Amino acid sequence: MSTGATALLRKPGQPQRPSLLELFFDLVFVFALNRVSHRLAEDLGERRMVLAEASETLLLLLAILVLWFVTTWVTNTYDTQHPRIQLLVYTAMLGALMMAVAAPRAFGDGRFVFAGAYVAVHIIRGLILVPALRGHEAQRRAAGVLFWFAMSAVPWIAGAILPEPARGILWTLAIAIDITAILLFYPAPWTRPGQWPVLSEYLSERYRQFFIIALGELILTTGSAYSDTSFSHGGPAAAFTVSFITTVLLFRVYLFRAGELLPEAITASREPARLTREALFAHLLMMVGIVVVAVGYELVISHPAGHTEPAWIVVILGGPILFLVGRSLLEHAVFNRVSRSRLVGALVLAGASPAMIYLPPLAGAVTAVVVLAGIATADTIRARRQPAEHASPPPPHHRS
Repeated sequence: MSTGATALLRKPGQPQRPSLLELFFDLVFVFALNRVSHRLAEDLGERRMVLAEASETLLLLLAILVLWFVTTWVTNTYDTQHPRIQLLVYTAMLGALMMAVAAPRAFGDGRFVFAGAYVAVHIIRGLILVPALRGHEAQRRAAGVLFWFAMSAVPWIAGAILPEPARGILWTLAIAIDITAILLFYPAPWTRPGQWPVLSEYLSERYRQFFIIALGELILTTGSAYSDTSFSHGGPAAAFTVSFITTVLLFRVYLFRAGELLPEAITASREPARLTREALFAHLLMMVGIVVVAVGYELVISHPAGHTEPAWIVVILGGPILFLVGRSLLEHAVFNRVSRSRLVGALVLAGASPAMIYLPPLAGAVTAVVVLAGIATADTIRARRQPAEHASPPPPHHRS
């Protein structure tokens, strides 16, 4: 076994708590998520939003999220005190920053910066890790990751070169390859299932920290939107207040039980990698949902009264729906069941959507707050009735 390779890996007994390096890395993503959400809000605000533009924004957001999740798996597996691993984190940080700067014009003159930074981060990581892990079993995993990102690099770069609509088609293919690879844990002919180490406390804490980052982006977006309005008008002030209440409710609904017990669930599971994958997908949906919520509130704060565009309704109510769907998937992963309040809440929001076209945008935001408040209240009541379930780790029997 290679001594050099062993030095790169996390050592048994090392603390599973994230270090300041990971928290420093996360700072870029407040800006990155803000750039993506602002891009979508500008399109909606100018009434020129079409399905293709929404798809473009979603694609850019998914690329940014993939970079974060993959880097988190790197810091889960390797020793963040090692200079090479720190260099990889700094490289990913710079790449994410470049992607964020290019995001508003990623399908225009910023396409080479966005795609180039994304591809470079993943390829550089592989070219550093694969040789450094020579002689160790971990080299097979690193080579599998490099193989998949090399595969997706072709449509990423080709899409940057070719014009629309080829660019959108190729980049959609590229992000589909990357997300599929993540969910399958980068299979390759030379790897074996179950090779990936899972640090339950570390990954759970990182997922929760990134959720907080997403809420931070929501606060940044709504605060910036309100600062650009006239303080003498009551509509923007009311919308800003509603946005803050929404942020608090999203935090409470996320944290309740499943959010708190995720580390214990992964530890107790007979298939921790599978549960980790399910939690990853759930958090991916919740992150997208929160970014959409931020877009909705940027619109509501700027235009609290007047006519509500159909596309505005999609983001004002669709964001909370996406969050609740992701949160339900997380609860199912942890407890093998879903609270009725979350399903009912998502259905109420979907059912209320058609009526919102006859009401001002602020009414849609208030509707979302009322539903989220109802779910949070139901959680509180259930916790008081079943304190033992709330305090104990989830049973592992549902993982076969």
